[in-house]
Amino acid sequence: MREPLLTALAEAVRDHDERTLRRLLARLAEQVTIADLPALRDALDTARRHRNRRPR
Repeated sequence: MREPLLTALAEAVRDHDERTLRRLLARLAEQVTIADLPALRDALDTARRHRNRRPR
C-alpha cells in the first residue's frame, strides 16, 4: 500500500468526508486486487516480526 493513500484515508475518516472516503477506498481496493500477494504477505510478516522484537 502506498503511504500517501493511507494518510488520505485517515484524513477523510477524521474529517467525516464520506465521498472522499468512498473514492479512496475504491482506489485502495483496486491496488489490493493487483498487488503481489505473496510479497505483501512477506512484508507483513517481516513487519510483525520486527514489532515483536522491540522492547516494551
